[in-house]
Parts: sequence; structure tokens; C-alpha cells
Amino acid sequence: MTNYKTLISALKSLIEDNSYDITILANSSSLLYNELENINWVGFYINKNNTLLLGPFQGKVACTTIPFTKGVCGKCATTKETIVVDDVIAFKGHIACDSNSRSEICVPLIVNDKLYGLLDIDAPIKKRFSLEDKVNLEQIGQIISQELKKILDL
Repeated sequence: MTNYKTLISALKSLIEDNSYDITILANSSSLLYNELENINWVGFYINKNNTLLLGPFQGKVACTTIPFTKGVCGKCATTKETIVVDDVIAFKGHIACDSNSRSEICVPLIVNDKLYGLLDIDAPIKKRFSLEDKVNLEQIGQIISQELKKILDL
């Protein structure tokens, strides 16, 4: 079980006072990938003109471009709400970048009331993400968004 209190503390120390968004995202994806259990992919998609472009990540190669009309990430980008999918095979329109993924959580990153991008995490087991995971990963998304807000002019 993930100790989110320790993870969140480590994340804050790792990303505070960085002046480059890609550095924040790269180190965040590495920390999450190495600290979360039973996951096979952690990364970010960045919103560019209402298209999600692959950003820093950890795991197997990934889809490079996702339209807002496709998949879990597209739904998250459109609704600007966290999406938890217990079984990605049953999710209409799921994009299978890694055939081993079975569940997914996607958290929007909002900076100055605009969608900067998404934190996306896949797991090789169904029903991997609990309410505790959702609440804590949303907090992590907010922390990352706050750091991005300090350096981005959106």
C-alpha cells in the first residue's frame, strides 16, 4: 500500500523551485513510477490546441497524440475531471497503447483555469485505483499544477 503522505512530501521537495515545466513533469513521472505499486505506466499528456501530446513518462512506449474525442485521456481532457476506469477493455473508445494495461486513472492538470495537460497512470490489473488513490493522485495533480502555475504564462 502506498504511503501517500511520504510520497507527497517527497514530490513537493523534488519539484519546488524548478523553472522548467518538463523538469517538473519528468521528475514527477519518475517518482510516481517508482513509488506506486502495481502500475505499468505513468506519464503526462500536454494540451496543445485541444490535442494531447505525449510528455515525460515512465514505462513502455506510448501513444504520441490523443484527440480530445478519444479514450480515457480524451474524456478527462473534455470534462476536466479525474477519470477512473476499472477495466479499460470495457471502456468505449479506449486507446490500447500497451495491451498489458487493464485499469487507468487520469487526472487533469489545471493552470490558471486552463487545461495544461493530464497525469495518466495505467496498471496491469483490473480495479487497481481505489478512492484513496483517486483523492491522493488528485492532490498530487494539484501540487504539480501549482508549481507549473509559478513558471508558466498561460
